[in-house]
Amino acid sequence: MKLVSVNVGMPREVAWHGGTVTTGIFKDPVRGRVAVRTLDLDGDGQADLTVHGGKDKAVYCYAVSHYQFWRNGLPGRDLPHGMFGENLTIDDFTEDSVHLGDRFSAGTSEFVVTQPRLPCYKLGVRFADDGMVKRFLSSGRTGFYFSVHREGQVATGDELKVIARESNVVPVSEITRLYIAKRWTSADVAALRRALQVAALPESWKVYFRERLQKTTG
Repeated sequence: MKLVSVNVGMPREVAWHGGTVTTGIFKDPVRGRVAVRTLDLDGDGQADLTVHGGKDKAVYCYAVSHYQFWRNGLPGRDLPHGMFGENLTIDDFTEDSVHLGDRFSAGTSEFVVTQPRLPCYKLGVRFADDGMVKRFLSSGRTGFYFSVHREGQVATGDELKVIARESNVVPVSEITRLYIAKRWTSADVAALRRALQVAALPESWKVYFRERLQKTTG
């Protein structure tokens, strides 16, 4: 398991629907070692810090295996690594095999899984397709975010390995499914209660799930 590509990019202005949008979703692969900091990678940035970036969304990961799915679904589309706005294009690990709170190492850095990605309209900007946001979320291929447990450096080709597993086992894919589900089963409620015990899950997610649980369970 390795880092297939390390991708960064600073915010830029893009023409969209007759206006201008500032976005940091455009990421390009870089060579050499890249510094990993508490809030981002060196050379990377986000345009709207109210919804992007921050310590719980410091590094965005996307599985290289998903690219084949999108090539099949978007024939003729050029899909270079970083196309989905990810900082790390990764091998092997997907939303089904990664759990909230799992700790990883790569290069001299350590990371903790915090949450799945919920796409905003700027993914549509990147693909010049408003429908891409809904299509991306419904695919289940959302990728996930890392917080930075230990600052260091990473580079393409570095091994990405699990160094600790969260005891409250809740896959990233399960959190995405529960977020968009209109109704929950008793098994779903049990999974959510486990998720709420994971320290790495951001408080905003916990507030959302607690409020829904209260309405569901009374």
